Amino acid sequence: MMYLAEVNAWNLVKKQYRYKLKSYFGVFSSLMVIQLLGIFFSFNGTGMSGGSTGTLDYEVHYITSDIIQVFMMIWAFISAIIITTKAYRYDDYAFVTNRRISHYSNILFLFSASVFAGVTVYLSTHLFKWITFMVKDQSTIIVDSLTGTGLVAGTAASILYIFLFSSTGYFVGMLVQFNKIFSILLPVVFVGALILDGLTGNPTLIVNAGTFFGSETSFFVFIIKILGVSFLLLLGSMGVSNRMEVRK
Repeated sequence: MMYLAEVNAWNLVKKQYRYKLKSYFGVFSSLMVIQLLGIFFSFNGTGMSGGSTGTLDYEVHYITSDIIQVFMMIWAFISAIIITTKAYRYDDYAFVTNRRISHYSNILFLFSASVFAGVTVYLSTHLFKWITFMVKDQSTIIVDSLTGTGLVAGTAASILYIFLFSSTGYFVGMLVQFNKIFSILLPVVFVGALILDGLTGNPTLIVNAGTFFGSETSFFVFIIKILGVSFLLLLGSMGVSNRMEVRK
């Protein structure tokens, strides 16, 4: 009987997952809009250096897809918050389900959306390069070569970062649904920490978080860190959801 219950539960997860892939079309359409905005803002470059040699002055502008990646992480964070709202949660009532099954289907959806976003970041990067070649002087453009291993690792890292932000958004969304005071408390704490960092001249909040993941030299350990933190956030989301049911 336990085996049959597990099979039925998995079937329900798959049905909900397929339903959400079809019905949450707005999430993917907004992704394309955000990526186009990311490409637009990337034309100003992400850094600049310069110098002079004798009578020659020069400037070097670094144009990368980092801004597109940041836009995608913000998109994932906001999208994850949206699917925790009541309007989206009530969609699950069309199925014979429980909160655990709903969470599993949401996690599958978020991971699938992260994969799609991570791959399209790579594709939009090529579009961005092509547009750059069209609108700028080609003789002054130097393009870094990318190996197959670098391509796979870069795409995987992009997917993992996006999934981490979607997991964070899902946790934040559940906290807000649990108690509306978190919709005020969390932004106040975040902005307050940034202001405190600015006043002390020793930024730690974002820098430490970025260093924890970004400074990792082992790609395997990097994957463990991302998935480990994402797992804890999602587990916390399920725990908060259970508390919501108790309150009801």
